[in-house]
Amino acid sequence: MRKSVVVLLGVIVSIVLFVGVGILKATDVPDEVSIYADTIKTHKKGPVNLTHKKHNVDYKIACTECHHVYEGGKNVYKEGDPVQKCEACHDAVKSVGKQKKLMLAFHGNCQGCHKDLKKAAKKTGPTTKCNDCHAKKK
Repeated sequence: MRKSVVVLLGVIVSIVLFVGVGILKATDVPDEVSIYADTIKTHKKGPVNLTHKKHNVDYKIACTECHHVYEGGKNVYKEGDPVQKCEACHDAVKSVGKQKKLMLAFHGNCQGCHKDLKKAAKKTGPTTKCNDCHAKKK
């Protein structure tokens, strides 16, 4: 009897630690990231400074809304997986098959999400004015 109580307590402590570390890891994101690709040779606008932590933590946007690894047409990215730069898969110059070129992938993901929120009459950030997102070009 006493041995099963100790085992049960050990399992409970392990679960609490596992969940706690998972929560800490999930919220361990940079406050802000700059979306800018050196592979695009001529930038018409400056970088986009994304409030990564606000999107992830405050707005509760899942990592898989932006980060993806496709296998067999399905996003298999899981929270905590290494994050590749977008240009690792998206070509800077041209779209290849269903894979959009880099700038279109950036715009489609960000603007698409904001436009969907606007259509649903939910609070959203900018959707159409370039300078609302892009910093001034240096």
